[in-house]
Amino acid sequence: MIGAPLHLGGERIMLCPSGVAIWPAAHTLIVADLHFEKGSSFAARGMHVPPYDTRETMIRLAFALRRHAPRRLLVLGDALHDDRAMSRMASADLASLRRLLSTLEVIWVAGNHDPSPQTELPGISVPEWREGRLHFRHIGGVSPLARHEAEFSGHYHPKATVPTRIGGITRPCFLATGQRLVLPAFGAFTGGLDVQDPAMSAFARGAQRVFLLGRERLHSASFEALRQPRAPIGSSEPRSA
Repeated sequence: MIGAPLHLGGERIMLCPSGVAIWPAAHTLIVADLHFEKGSSFAARGMHVPPYDTRETMIRLAFALRRHAPRRLLVLGDALHDDRAMSRMASADLASLRRLLSTLEVIWVAGNHDPSPQTELPGISVPEWREGRLHFRHIGGVSPLARHEAEFSGHYHPKATVPTRIGGITRPCFLATGQRLVLPAFGAFTGGLDVQDPAMSAFARGAQRVFLLGRERLHSASFEALRQPRAPIGSSEPRSA
């Protein structure tokens, strides 16, 4: 996989096509919106969906951890789909998750789906996390930042549509502004919100680029390009980062 470098708050960050961000200097992998047990939550309300989302998300997370070998995992909220998710998680999945996290320092930032402190998994639970000039929150774009600070957040499950020679392509994405980075949802059973939706207006004002997730690389496009009409046949594809 080919990542894309980004500089925020004086730190070099690597964006990965898997949907995680890496802070190399701090040996930290950053991920948002795992939404473990979303499928079982739907099933409990009579909406029968395949109950394999937790396992699939763990497989993807394990791959990212093996690839980047961080010492620390920072989860930007909504790790669980609700506060009863742990009671519904299969015992084998829970055991696997504990093993996966056992060698890591884990920081669980509270989300709107999982506001209660995480007690059944390794790590610490915090309302938000700050380290140096960097702020880590579930919902970003709310608090002002000082000139040299930066913010990482999730919550919105950003996706974008960019023009290509064969028509528009829609994929989950990172959304980057001069001081903020919104991460895509990592969970296997999560939808997305278009970055031009009014709900994301707090970011759109300063938005610079989107980085669409691809199989092996990220596809970068300026935010302004998203507002352009769909490209005709023969026009260039989005630039790979």
